[in-house]
Amino acid sequence: MSVASPLKLGVLGCANIAKQFVRDVAGSSIVQIQTVASRDAAKAREFAEKFGLPEYFDSYEALLRDPQIEAVYVPLPNSLHAEWAIKAAEAGKHVLCEKPLALNREEAAAMFDAGRRNGVFLLEAYPFYFQPQIREMASLLNEGVIGEVRSVQASFGFTLLSPDGNIRMSPEMGGGALLDAGSYPVALIRLVMGEAPVKVMAKSSWVDSGVDISTVATLFYADGRRAQVSCAMNAANHRRATIVGSQGVIETEYLNHTAAQPGDNPYGYLPSQLRMRRGIAFNIPFEEIQAATGSGFLFAAEAFAKLVRENDTASFERAAQTSIDIAATLEAISRSAKSSSEDCVSIYPGSSNGK
Repeated sequence: MSVASPLKLGVLGCANIAKQFVRDVAGSSIVQIQTVASRDAAKAREFAEKFGLPEYFDSYEALLRDPQIEAVYVPLPNSLHAEWAIKAAEAGKHVLCEKPLALNREEAAAMFDAGRRNGVFLLEAYPFYFQPQIREMASLLNEGVIGEVRSVQASFGFTLLSPDGNIRMSPEMGGGALLDAGSYPVALIRLVMGEAPVKVMAKSSWVDSGVDISTVATLFYADGRRAQVSCAMNAANHRRATIVGSQGVIETEYLNHTAAQPGDNPYGYLPSQLRMRRGIAFNIPFEEIQAATGSGFLFAAEAFAKLVRENDTASFERAAQTSIDIAATLEAISRSAKSSSEDCVSIYPGSSNGK
């Protein structure tokens, strides 16, 4: 991909995910990470020195005032995404924001509205979404290789080894299994189904801090299709989706970061399986689908730079609707899980068409 000049990017925060992002994007020829900001000047300086950044700031506001910075990456806690994405947009910066984009549909819509008002782009950064493997999967679905999609089952879970003091255990910070892990399968399902469900039904297990430690949900679509989501922070690491069509099946791990073979990557990235069965018979073998591999952070950052440099408003609007649908679905799942009623919860209440 060729762009006029590298996109000059600043990072808001020094969290571990920010370190991984900067490390993986460092080799890009089209994204140039210039600076980092932290409320702790010592942390910002240490971060900048470790990754060879030319400057750092001791506040997020100071970074946003830098006229050389064209865009920001927001890896802050979930509860701070909307606030700082909107402030960045108002400062004229494009925004690449970590998942989940927002705590609810209202926040997500406000973030995109801020981008439109200020003439900047906002993109939600699910690393798996930008993997070449997912492009291959999307192409197979668009070509109708497995016929019409009938259902999707998607899961993601892990064990939170040190829960004490972890922001994932804080409801005030937007913690919990649904937002932290469940956002991934919900995003994968939205990609496959191409639209939001009309209603959901969910159950969660809760811990003393007030967050869900695991959640399962069923998603119901206007045309009769179904999807199921499972997520957990108290289970062995697992990540899998099964897409069932009228004429075949696709299975994928939809990993964020991939490698061609185990041991190929210094950071432990692994191969991500994508396989397909063409046909309806039980004795048809699966075929493995190969795709290029690499860091999802790098793929996402370069897709973001391309969006900005090409002024691709059509892609921005498609991404905006996708992210708002994801936020609305997560919000409805949360409402259903917290409700004592067995009734389904609508995604877009008061609307007859799901929007």
